[in-house]
Amino acid sequence: MQRDVFIDALERHPEKVWDVIIIGGGATGLGCAVDAASRGYSTLLLEQHDFSKGTSSRSTKLVHGGVRYLKQGDVSLVLEALKERGLLLQNAPHLVRNQSFVIPTYDWWGGPFYTVGLKVYDMMAGKFGLGPSKNLNKQETLSAIPNVEQEGLNGGVKYHDGQFDDARLAINLAQTAEQHGASVINYMKVRNLVKDEDGLVKGVVAEDRETEVSHTIQGNVVINATGVFVDKVLKMDNPDAKRSIQPSRGVHLVLDKSFLQGEHAIMIPKTSDGRVLFLVPWHDVVIVGTTDTLQKKPQLEPTSTEEDIEFILNNAQQYLAKKPTRADVLSVFAGLRPLPAPKSKDVKTKAISRGHQIIVALSGLVTVIGGKWTTYRKMAEEIIDKASMVGGLDDRECMTKNLKIHGWQQHEDFSDPMYFFGSDRQKIEALWETHPALKEKVHPAFHFTKAEVVWSTRHEMARTVEDILSRRQRALLFDARSALEAASIVAEVMAQELGKDQAWIEKQIRAFTELASGYILN
Repeated sequence: MQRDVFIDALERHPEKVWDVIIIGGGATGLGCAVDAASRGYSTLLLEQHDFSKGTSSRSTKLVHGGVRYLKQGDVSLVLEALKERGLLLQNAPHLVRNQSFVIPTYDWWGGPFYTVGLKVYDMMAGKFGLGPSKNLNKQETLSAIPNVEQEGLNGGVKYHDGQFDDARLAINLAQTAEQHGASVINYMKVRNLVKDEDGLVKGVVAEDRETEVSHTIQGNVVINATGVFVDKVLKMDNPDAKRSIQPSRGVHLVLDKSFLQGEHAIMIPKTSDGRVLFLVPWHDVVIVGTTDTLQKKPQLEPTSTEEDIEFILNNAQQYLAKKPTRADVLSVFAGLRPLPAPKSKDVKTKAISRGHQIIVALSGLVTVIGGKWTTYRKMAEEIIDKASMVGGLDDRECMTKNLKIHGWQQHEDFSDPMYFFGSDRQKIEALWETHPALKEKVHPAFHFTKAEVVWSTRHEMARTVEDILSRRQRALLFDARSALEAASIVAEVMAQELGKDQAWIEKQIRAFTELASGYILN
């Protein structure tokens, strides 16, 4: 993927009418781009920042049916998510893996109660199941999670779900879309919609944030897949549009792996606010989360509150023998869920469905709200089905159920720090051979080398230090302080690749320093 090539094509062919224009480069937008392009529609995706900059890179890293949704009675969402979990494992085995979870129980009734519920979960998964759930006695539970709190421990229940790297999947989806003919452009902000004399949306006005050059782009149908920012696009279409989104803040803390010994994750079935809490091994760290707190306005870079931090630490401490404190937090990150706005102010966020809604305005603007990473493919299928009708496009069958995602590689070794590159790994290793200096690590705390920075700049459309350290590599999430120390080397390598000067390097370091400060607990 080369951004300059996509931009050049826009400038050389301003008269082109795209079949599908997608606003938003998160999970939903990228899924739509893959679906539309694989059907043979001419497809353009525009993202105001970097791919998955927002919510889509800030998840709990789980591909799951949603055990807790059973309790809420949202059976159809669970069934759909379990099927999609299986398809994602099939189509991106280099990014998605089977993760075992243990629910520790401290009441005599806990084991039987959760075992029954999880057997239903297993049954619903059917042929897409990842393994049967199992009731564990106290000794088996301690063997699975040695540093669980032992006082009052009665036993546990083990079950299986999926785990993945969200930002890496986003990049691979962008590459997959491009391989099927789509143009995907980051740092291209849509400023307005283009309408014909009948008031129908027929394109967008977008500004290249790197050059400030404006482009008027024509399309048969425009899809608003901007997550928590969908209302801004809806207002472009209709200034009187009502609010459709209720942002909910989800905060995660990152700890050293010593806090969760073994390979199993922990699911805490009921926190002080009635939600569930996960402690999940991911790469060489442990992710603990999440919260579910209403937030009035959407933000591109949401931050955590003291209440968020204390909530997670207090609940995690009850279940771990080694009690995490603020000093142990390597990084803290927050994302905003684009939940459908509830009809009543009294509705709690945990009660709002994680399903999605597709809205078609009188102008023909297609908007999607809600949804979750696990069901991104099915969401995209439904959106493109709808969009093709709105845009008067030829009826073409969805191709994504068995479509291999870029990097596809079976039998991946997830203990290998380069696993998420999948089939691209050999090309990165070739850089080591031709340029031995690129084998130097960017920082002792991280596994990746200068070669990966070069690769992501050349082939994954990384444009800033943040793109590398936050999403192409996950350094900012692993250890925010060490990521800060790595910024200067990453900036120098990128500057050489992009033809930038010292002023650009210094500007990038300043910007990343400001960003990273929000990921560090003082």
